[in-house]
Amino acid sequence: MLFLVLGRGKTGSLVADVAHERGHGVRVVGEEENRNAAALTAPFLAQFDAVIDFTTPEAVLLNMRACLANGAHMVVGTTGWYQNLEDMRSLAARRGAGFLYGTNFSVGVQALLRVAAELAKAAPHYQFSISETHHADKKDAPSGTALSIQRALLSANPALQVEITSKREGEHPGLHVIEARSANDVIELKHEAFSRRGFAEGAVRAAEWIHGKTGVWEFSSIANQLS
Repeated sequence: MLFLVLGRGKTGSLVADVAHERGHGVRVVGEEENRNAAALTAPFLAQFDAVIDFTTPEAVLLNMRACLANGAHMVVGTTGWYQNLEDMRSLAARRGAGFLYGTNFSVGVQALLRVAAELAKAAPHYQFSISETHHADKKDAPSGTALSIQRALLSANPALQVEITSKREGEHPGLHVIEARSANDVIELKHEAFSRRGFAEGAVRAAEWIHGKTGVWEFSSIANQLS
């Protein structure tokens, strides 16, 4: 397959490397080459089997509008834009695009979400909280992953009050800790990413999965189907 990777940052560059390793052709376009999504014309997009976006919250909206309006197959790993999710869903449906988005493309994080929901059911009277730490350059806080964990907990037990604490420091690729505390004990679930590679591998596998499909999916709903 031939993939278009939007974004020359650390994760975008690693996505390109992983795609090459898995035998795919890759074209990488940085934000300086694609201001206001100017590069994403219909003839250009028609060359690619899927588009993978790891840019910024400011750039991703225009990228999504251009790609989805042209019926492209798109995987979006950028976060910080979910207030526009319903608009993007509607655009993808109208134009017959393939659209797959997620707050975190790590398969390990998907397992954490499932375990967190079970914990919320098993310990309904505990006080839950989430702490997350990311690199100093990450712009959105709380992280999209922390918000996904919060949603998983509340979906399992709507009576919970779940606070999120965010830290931005150093080069940390991602640490999320769920704490369930009572007067007698504390339970912790933790996911710590050692590098961005887990996110990159998940995004490439998602791009392989979405090839030829039409519709809208959140990564958590299809993660167990990846090969």
